[in-house]
Amino acid sequence: MFSIKNKTLAAWLAFIGGPLGLHRFYLHGMLDWIGWLLPIPTALGIYGIQRVQQLGQDDVLSWLLIPLLGFTIAGCALTGIVYALSTPEKWNAKFNPSLDAEAKPGQTNWFTIMAIVASLMIGAAVLMASIAFSFQRYFDYQIEASRKISQ
Repeated sequence: MFSIKNKTLAAWLAFIGGPLGLHRFYLHGMLDWIGWLLPIPTALGIYGIQRVQQLGQDDVLSWLLIPLLGFTIAGCALTGIVYALSTPEKWNAKFNPSLDAEAKPGQTNWFTIMAIVASLMIGAAVLMASIAFSFQRYFDYQIEASRKISQ
């Protein structure tokens, strides 16, 4: 059974449902193993957020797990940008081989541009926040360890 894959829908699925693997299932089917692996770092990151809420910011495991969620979201946003910026010829050749190279499912429209803007804005913010959180927690941990050594 052949189904037509729309570039705009794939970009939005990567941005909104990427951490759950929705874009992979849309493009490659339910047997795609990467799609089934994507929820794992997402769930671990959410678990890290829950640990921070319960145990506080000094929990080492939580500051190791939280960036997994951020990096997964940022990676999926980047994937959405890559999908949206692909040329119609390349998109249709890869995902719609039975269609003409300039067929409508591979075309860029305003909804595709909005997916790029949203993915870039949210993905960059989440990536920067994840990096900042990781380094802040790491340096706090190092300072605390050096204080223990010096005493």
